Amino acid sequence: MDVALDSLRFIDLTTANVIFLLIVGFIGGLVSGFIGSGGAFVLTPGMMSLGVPGTVAVASNMCHKFPKALVGAIKRFRYGQVDVKLGVVTAASAGIGVQVGIKIQNMILAAWGQAGSNLYVSLSFVTVLITVGGYVFYDAMKSRKGTGQDKTPALALKLQKINLWPMVYFKTANVRISLWFTVPVGFATGMLAATIAVGGFIGVPGMIYVMGVGGLVASASELVLAFLMGLCGTVNWAMQGMVDIRLTLIILAGSLLGVQLGAIGTTLVREVMIKVVMGSIMLIVAVSRALAMPKYLAQLGLMNISKDAVSIMDAVSFGIMCAALALGAVIILGAMVKARRAMARQADQTAYGQA
Repeated sequence: MDVALDSLRFIDLTTANVIFLLIVGFIGGLVSGFIGSGGAFVLTPGMMSLGVPGTVAVASNMCHKFPKALVGAIKRFRYGQVDVKLGVVTAASAGIGVQVGIKIQNMILAAWGQAGSNLYVSLSFVTVLITVGGYVFYDAMKSRKGTGQDKTPALALKLQKINLWPMVYFKTANVRISLWFTVPVGFATGMLAATIAVGGFIGVPGMIYVMGVGGLVASASELVLAFLMGLCGTVNWAMQGMVDIRLTLIILAGSLLGVQLGAIGTTLVREVMIKVVMGSIMLIVAVSRALAMPKYLAQLGLMNISKDAVSIMDAVSFGIMCAALALGAVIILGAMVKARRAMARQADQTAYGQA
């Protein structure tokens, strides 16, 4: 019985699958280092598009997440972008969220099986990606029409003025706010990280729009949070036999290189570009996951759909996922190249002026 369950739980790794996972890992790491989200909203759907069950994708993603997040956090700490205190404080409530999230996932798996779990993961992705991604992209476009500089959101300014004990000051972020306002940000980040292996695109926007932290510091400090959450979540999932160490090592191999390139990119571009990348990829991945949902609904007997239609939607979903990966790489690497050229032109003009 256990062997049968394992055969359903862990997919066969062909050469094509390994290459795809390496590419997904690299771009996920690139996105992670650049926006501090952990890149899980790319990695989890990417694994599921190969047929990996939702729970295994979530668990394996969390397992690869904490060492990668540690590498990214150290890299960006050297650039002076990480507020360690901010990461640790939000991690306290995130730890509770992780445990709640795992319990919810297990309840769904026990009640509706793997199809129900896959549907839950996909539905969660679509809902959160559209909501958060849409707002972040809108805010980025609005910022680009202005100065392109980050402004403290109105909500964050109001919350910072409320002196509700205990008050906490985050030096690197230059933010003073009540500890109680950090709790919902951390809890939501932890719960989503445990249920769908995505917490960063709640954690980073939460730090920005609720707490008033700048984009660079928020994306960097979330890596500290991701490390602590990933470590706790991995231990819990591994005890349930949900971690596929093969997937973990493959995506980790690609992402460790990507996360360092992404971290370097944050020193070369304007902060608004972080929001552009985050919003763009979120919305595209949301479409990809939405196209995968009818298959799970059919498996649960909630929708009548032909196998041919399912195959077509799977192919389109996979294609859109690949497009999202390509777009993320193009935006980030393109921004880095553009910034490098601008710096080179400025250096040439300075040298010419001195001559």
